[in-house]
Amino acid sequence: MDTELPEGKIMTDKPEEIKKKKSVKIELYKPDDFKQVYSIGAVGGHSPYDFRIGFYNDMPMAMGKSGGEQVIQRRLETEVILSPLAAVELVRWLNQHIQNYENAFGQITKPQAGAVKKKAEPVQDSTDLQGYM
Repeated sequence: MDTELPEGKIMTDKPEEIKKKKSVKIELYKPDDFKQVYSIGAVGGHSPYDFRIGFYNDMPMAMGKSGGEQVIQRRLETEVILSPLAAVELVRWLNQHIQNYENAFGQITKPQAGAVKKKAEPVQDSTDLQGYM
């Protein structure tokens, strides 16, 4: 698409011309103080200016003397602040990687709360219909 500028010059938006003009090389650098953090969950929110994601881990604490309630300490490990555009790009990147993961390893499912895996009970070899006798 060509656009005429006030001075009579023409600006073009042709992709092939843009590709010829610009070439960017990105080098990923990890500083010596780089820190990797494992997280079991995230909390956060947004404002008109940015998105904030805090990554946390939970640590069960000892039961109180009254024994009434279990306390879990939620430790915020790190917070990431993203521009709205960077947040959209993160969602796109995560969706693509989740799709790739599920294609390779199967669907990711969330365990049911309080579900405890029980040992499989032996199957009785019987012709009786259970629940009808």
